[in-house]
Amino acid sequence: MADSWIHMGTLARPHGIKGEICIDWYADSPLLLTTPLWIQAGDGEPRRVRQVAVRSHKGRPLLQLEGVVDRNAVEGLRGCKLLTKRETLPEPEDDEVYLEDLLGGDVFLPDGKRLGTLDHFEYPAGLEMWVIMTDDNREVLFPARPEFIAGFDLEGPAVIIDPPEGLLDIYLSEK
Repeated sequence: MADSWIHMGTLARPHGIKGEICIDWYADSPLLLTTPLWIQAGDGEPRRVRQVAVRSHKGRPLLQLEGVVDRNAVEGLRGCKLLTKRETLPEPEDDEVYLEDLLGGDVFLPDGKRLGTLDHFEYPAGLEMWVIMTDDNREVLFPARPEFIAGFDLEGPAVIIDPPEGLLDIYLSEK
């Protein structure tokens, strides 16, 4: 299998003046910041980085990378994806899944009706949003909270969602 990347977070903004980077962190455990990491700018080739220090500040991970010694260097990394290789991560539990495994999969409602395809993920203000594209090319932003996810099937891949009342009306109603 070719390198399989897991998007762990996004480099957000400088913290202080000595090269620390605030991270929009998408993984469950900040301990994963100690695994080998790569950064990727846009669709470019990922490049290996080395952690000098990792700490938490106000519940958010801060990272210092080798060779990044000041605020200006951090600014140049803003928006880069923070990646790790799948093989460095533990296997998910039976009730867990790596989101990348669901990308491109079918999205169903509890009644079995197909809503569309899971296109990509966004993290505005630290919230996990799934972007679902319907068959008629409409975009649905779905808040991926545990109470709205009814199940998943990695064989498909597929996910069953139970969106909050009225959410689909906002996106699917005829204008």
